[in-house]
Amino acid sequence: MASGQQPIATVYVRNLEERVKPEPLKEALIAIFSEYGNVIDIVVKTNLKAKGQAFVVFDKPESALAAIEEVQGFELFEKPMQVALARTRSDATVKQTGNEEEFDAHKRRRMAEKDKKKALETAEEQKRLKRPLPGAETAVSGRPTKNARGAGLKSTGAGAAAVVPDEYLPPNRILFVQNLPDDFGKDELTGIFSRFEGFREVRTVPGRSGIAFVEYDAEAGAITAKENTAGMALKNGEKTMKVTYQRQ
Repeated sequence: MASGQQPIATVYVRNLEERVKPEPLKEALIAIFSEYGNVIDIVVKTNLKAKGQAFVVFDKPESALAAIEEVQGFELFEKPMQVALARTRSDATVKQTGNEEEFDAHKRRRMAEKDKKKALETAEEQKRLKRPLPGAETAVSGRPTKNARGAGLKSTGAGAAAVVPDEYLPPNRILFVQNLPDDFGKDELTGIFSRFEGFREVRTVPGRSGIAFVEYDAEAGAITAKENTAGMALKNGEKTMKVTYQRQ
């Protein structure tokens, strides 16, 4: 089971009517799901990609299982709901059952997963943009022919100019640190980043101030470090440290 073998008390709901506003949808979901137990939270997704989805959080895992069994296929706003057990515990569950330290760790893990998913989606989109168009003209040899261009003209295709922003790069074990004070060296950075598991070393760039690389033994250590240091204020707030993953 997900989330460190701890029981899940959250139901994932999809195929909801996207035209219904969040508040009426929440009220309808509460009315239906409260028949199976105490509902402590409902999260209705509003962003374009996740519309038509929601999470219903119970105080007990048994209630979630009972709701899944009974509500599967139940029509709400003339659409049959599709329900399943969520893959991880919700914020509301962790807040109710754990302490503040556990809740903070849970939020960091969730944000790291979100960053990783977004990075993978962005990378896939870049690959898609760079694929040759179907039916592109090819030479007899089987290699694509080059389009004739006047001297000095550059390709304006989306794939040619598309670059994954630093913030959406997929996680790896090396962090790229930017916007550092000019007098910030290895010792100061080691003091910040060595607190996280698997810390290996800090590498500065000769002749370049304000940037550095921080390496960890594994990706997990880098993810934790990034989540805890990105946006950190340095030198009495004069600088805000930018932390991203190294571009591969």
